[in-house]
Amino acid sequence: MPRACCVHPTAQLAEVNTAYLMCPRLIIGMIGDCYIAVIIQQALSEYMVTNGCPFTIWPAIFTDLNVGSAVPSQPNGWEAPAGHTITFGVPDNWKAGRIWGRTACDFSKAGAQSCVTGSCNGGFVCSDHSGAGVPPASLAEFTFDGTDDWYDVSLVDGFNLPMRITPTGGCAVADCPKDLNPECPGEIRGPADGSGSNHGCKSACFANLDSNPADSANCCSGSHNVPATCPPSGVRFYDYFKSGCPNAYAYAYDESSGTALFKCPDGKKADYTITFCP
Repeated sequence: MPRACCVHPTAQLAEVNTAYLMCPRLIIGMIGDCYIAVIIQQALSEYMVTNGCPFTIWPAIFTDLNVGSAVPSQPNGWEAPAGHTITFGVPDNWKAGRIWGRTACDFSKAGAQSCVTGSCNGGFVCSDHSGAGVPPASLAEFTFDGTDDWYDVSLVDGFNLPMRITPTGGCAVADCPKDLNPECPGEIRGPADGSGSNHGCKSACFANLDSNPADSANCCSGSHNVPATCPPSGVRFYDYFKSGCPNAYAYAYDESSGTALFKCPDGKKADYTITFCP
């Protein structure tokens, strides 16, 4: 329910600015010598992002603005040293987005070339409109339809970091806790940093193993663009990703596994913890 506050001139800027930052909608008027700020509050979910890796990563957020304009309060990119945790608000009307980690970054380089894995257009802070990230990258994906929260850890475009999504409310954990980089098969291994250390494991689609991405069993494209014509048995290295991370989304139609896509009823008003290297 809206509430009003009288902000006296000596404190008006600080109080109004604080209210504006904390609330999505702020209506300001004037009565006598007081500013009146009517704050229409919007429910927020709490998201916590923790770097459990023993090295610095650069988490990133991308919102699908094609389906909604609401965005998290956190910038689209930040630095997270080992052990770092940050908590931020996400509006309940956030429709769809993803969170991922970038590795071995040098932001003096151009945006999409600034990290060995997970780079994005925009550089340190990913672009609002084109900063979805460069594969391979493990993704925490979220879609909200007003009835259920849908979420998954996606390896569809490859892997770069172990990751876990832990909701409150007793909802299921989605994760890929195993580091798939050390044993990644040679055909899909990479990219590596300047010292030769491997940072990623590409999907068969992203690695373009069949040299025909427009009609590929690995990409579920062309004549393979429905589940019946794109079974997991036809996707190379599916078993490597799925056996290592059974609770992750390992290819485009992995819903049939029953352990790829998870939901939490909207009524539970779940908060989410995203942990890298859990």
